[in-house]
Amino acid sequence: MSREFYAHSPKPEKNISGHLYKDHISEVVKLSSEKWKRLSPFKKDLASSEMVEAAACYHDLGKLDLENQKVLSGEFKNNHLPVNHVDAGVKALLDKNRIIEAFIVYAHHIGLQSKDSELMRDELFCRDKNIYKAIDENIHSLEEIHKKATSLVFGEYQGIEFKSAQELRLAFSCLVDADHFDTARHYQNEYEIPQVKTRWEERLLALDKYVNKRYEDSLKNPENNFERSALRNEIYSACKNAELEPSIRTCESPVGSGKTTAVMAHLLRVAKEKELRHIFVILPFTNIIKQSVDVYRNALVLPGENPEDVISELHHQVEFSNYQSRHLAQHWQAPIIVTTAVQFFETMANNLPSALRKFHELPGSAVFIDESHTALPSWFWPQAWKWMKELSINWSCHFVLASGSLSRFWEHEEFSKEKDNIPDLIPRELQKKSLDFEMERIIPESIQDEFRELDDFINYVTNEKGPRLIIMNTVQSAAVIANTMQNKGYDVMHLSTSLAPIDRTPIIEEIKRRLSKENKSDDDWTLVATSCVEAGMDFSFQTAFRESCSISSLIQVGGRVNRNAERKDAKLFDFKIATNSFINSNPSFKTPRKVLEKLFKKGEIEKLKSNHKSPAEIVTLGMKWELMQDDNEFIDKVKQIEKAENSMDFPEVAKLCKVISSDTKLVIVKEDIIQSIKLGTKLSFKEIVKNSVQIWANKLDKLPIEEFEQHKDLYYWVGKYDPEFLGYMKSGLDGLYMVL
Repeated sequence: MSREFYAHSPKPEKNISGHLYKDHISEVVKLSSEKWKRLSPFKKDLASSEMVEAAACYHDLGKLDLENQKVLSGEFKNNHLPVNHVDAGVKALLDKNRIIEAFIVYAHHIGLQSKDSELMRDELFCRDKNIYKAIDENIHSLEEIHKKATSLVFGEYQGIEFKSAQELRLAFSCLVDADHFDTARHYQNEYEIPQVKTRWEERLLALDKYVNKRYEDSLKNPENNFERSALRNEIYSACKNAELEPSIRTCESPVGSGKTTAVMAHLLRVAKEKELRHIFVILPFTNIIKQSVDVYRNALVLPGENPEDVISELHHQVEFSNYQSRHLAQHWQAPIIVTTAVQFFETMANNLPSALRKFHELPGSAVFIDESHTALPSWFWPQAWKWMKELSINWSCHFVLASGSLSRFWEHEEFSKEKDNIPDLIPRELQKKSLDFEMERIIPESIQDEFRELDDFINYVTNEKGPRLIIMNTVQSAAVIANTMQNKGYDVMHLSTSLAPIDRTPIIEEIKRRLSKENKSDDDWTLVATSCVEAGMDFSFQTAFRESCSISSLIQVGGRVNRNAERKDAKLFDFKIATNSFINSNPSFKTPRKVLEKLFKKGEIEKLKSNHKSPAEIVTLGMKWELMQDDNEFIDKVKQIEKAENSMDFPEVAKLCKVISSDTKLVIVKEDIIQSIKLGTKLSFKEIVKNSVQIWANKLDKLPIEEFEQHKDLYYWVGKYDPEFLGYMKSGLDGLYMVL
């Protein structure tokens, strides 16, 4: 009887036997090949699947080492294999002149590395310097064992080359997804999920029905603005019937014009005609995802379907009702995936197997980037734009960038050397009509004089009609103003990231309740917030005050004022307030504030009134002026990213394209969660995030924060925490910790 070889060790405590090497290799070869071949309808010159098959065939070759087999067979217990199992596969592939396959196998645990750095190592390209000599001596015997166990072999290099880093990421994605799935399936952590049918045509009909019903209902309500309802209907029809080409489009449409459903109608039609696999909806912030998901689940889910399986909500706070829904979301396998811009674009930039595992699902997808003006930092857009163009040209993706204050960044030389003509879904005449309506709804004004005293500012605010919204540039400033107003007896609410997500949710619901038509008489109150309410929130205030920040932010806040043109004499103010030990500034807004002031002084904002310029034109002009004042910092970072991507320096690209700074730490603020962790109770990451705030690492030693003894890099709050109003700023406003 021939000896059995193992790829993964047994778990007798779970009654799981060892994973046979021959079974694992044959499955990973089959699965990775299938995943790669599924891309063929979306790319004309797709490289042969032999490339991913060869990488899959040899990816675990080193596990056949006899020392490793002692652990993998269960003979010895050890958390780690004694011999690096990756090196043998790399050696076998290099001997066959399969450079790309070797590079991918080398990365299948540690992540994609820098191609140039590895090439500089000469004969140690992708090799383990500590064991390569021993592996070289043993490689033929390992290949013989492999051949007898699997009957799978691959010959010399067949001429496969990759023209871009994205193509290499996609091949890597197919391998690691197959490897991770087969391993997890053996250990009973994952199982195969049947694909949910796309049914694009049926979903488009369902969306038509949903939109028509809402339109008819609006006509029955005498309090609704009929002209606005009719305009929404026109925009929906225009987007739905827009040309399918080119494959990158814009949708410049004001707030409240129905972009959520109008762009979806266009993408459903594109997906149907081009037989696409997925539709992605990309939103800037986690806190606005749920309301879009609710709309789509109400409108697009067909009878007998599980809404979670059809419309996946994917972000760090979401909870799933079952394994199937979680799997479909986390691996981008649902027909429609709603996620954040950070998660979507950082996946594109990533080099790690856990992040890139799902990436091969992106080709053959339609992508709706909503609130695109705030989706990414400006320095990220040049590379993101190149990826979008590559995905649209080479991988049959279709993109729509939508915003009421769309920045046409691709028109700047700093962003794109080619002058791309990107047409809008909405015809120019209809766009002008919607902008005319928008200008009747709200026009930003600037309060020229800086407020020197907080009392003066509060008096100015409270003399304006309510309900009122104040948006500040920092968490501390918002908390100070909210607390001061409350102490003076004003009716005030507060919303910022000083509150844990679990506490922000009921506050948002209460704000919506107070703003509803049923509470018209409840108008003498103020919400003090940070930019977390700036985009996507379905709020409609009478008056808003935005601390001077940027032109796109100011226009975006306009979407929280007189949202449905239901209020008369609505106002939006840009203002400045003197900084002191209580009111602090955000240094990153220094340049955009200067540009915003210049736009007011030059009369550019005034041109909105006469419709001489659209919000998009003014935002684009503002971005141009920002770049002119940026002291080349922007250009330098753009060039760094471009250089790293072109040279396939994958770790550097991932590092440079990190949108959310890793310099913040999770700090748990809920006492019951803190005690559960101290007692050793296992909690999901989502549960921890919901009950935590994020605080800059350099502030930790100045705040009432302690680190869990058993969990390094996880912290908890020991100061005062107010779940209904100020959050962790309750401690700061007691005068002890004004360092935030």
